Amino acid sequence: MSQEINPNKESPDGVPQLAPCVVQPDPVKEYGTPSLEPLKTPRGNIQFLSVIGQIEGHMILPPQNKTTKYEHVIPQLFMAAENAEVDGMLILLNTVGGDVEAGLAIAELISHFGKPTVSLVIGGGHSIGVPLAVSADYSFIAPSATMTIHPVRMNGTVVGAPQTYDYFNKMQERVSDFIVSNSDINKERLTALMMDTSTMAMDIGSILIGEEAVREKLINETGGLFEAMEKLYGLIEEKKQRTDGD
Repeated sequence: MSQEINPNKESPDGVPQLAPCVVQPDPVKEYGTPSLEPLKTPRGNIQFLSVIGQIEGHMILPPQNKTTKYEHVIPQLFMAAENAEVDGMLILLNTVGGDVEAGLAIAELISHFGKPTVSLVIGGGHSIGVPLAVSADYSFIAPSATMTIHPVRMNGTVVGAPQTYDYFNKMQERVSDFIVSNSDINKERLTALMMDTSTMAMDIGSILIGEEAVREKLINETGGLFEAMEKLYGLIEEKKQRTDGD
């Protein structure tokens, strides 16, 4: 911790004392966003949340990995939810997935945010990024963006026991149930996409590009930043009218 001279406080011998200087974190480096303050406009105050790279959970990833750390995102969501100045939130997604429980925890918080939310998949919303994309009140995907749907898997040492199989099944159920309850896809179709062996050379699953994700009823609409912002402003206005009506 660095120190700076505090001119208002002197020692008994008249020499100014050193006071601790707290170094504020760089929001771009730490949180992946230029500012944690909401964007204030006449149509509403918008909080931005970006989920980029790999979602880092309980294990620290190598420094060369671009990550979104869940211990950063969760406090951001809490502060935005409790901030009376925030009218709505836009979630920008370009993620390859990552820690299943961390991603699902973030998705649960977004789905119960209590204010209008819109998500926009701009590059990829792969793996656990799918629950994050559908967790918002309304979702968009860029025409060139992709979403990869596959079963839960794990690398490293796995104990070959029936209990391990049951554990994977239960984790998959949690993810699948969340996706189904927050989108218009049914569970049978979601399972079929996850288990498809025809579209991925070295794995099972499906790759959906832009409009395909809309046709499968995972995402509400194709569009970009303008469409996502317009939709969010519209949801904010609808909520204000309901509140004024009450």
